[in-house]
Amino acid sequence: MKQSFTSNHLVRYLYNEVTVSERLGLEEALTRDFGLFEEYSELKAAYRALPKVTFSPSKQTLQHVLEYSSERAALERSH
Repeated sequence: MKQSFTSNHLVRYLYNEVTVSERLGLEEALTRDFGLFEEYSELKAAYRALPKVTFSPSKQTLQHVLEYSSERAALERSH
């Protein structure tokens, strides 16, 4: 049975968010379907062009989260 793959499948494949069976099916389809391979190549180029950004919260933000978590846990224990 031939499976149709969408752009969404290709994006999930790029981000390693597919199941093993989807990965195998996609890799097989990419070798047989030139149009799908072209679309994958374009998405991969765009993915590589995205800036590699990392976010780090401030110490103050982390402190607020920890305080909130402690308060919430204390509230739940009291009920």
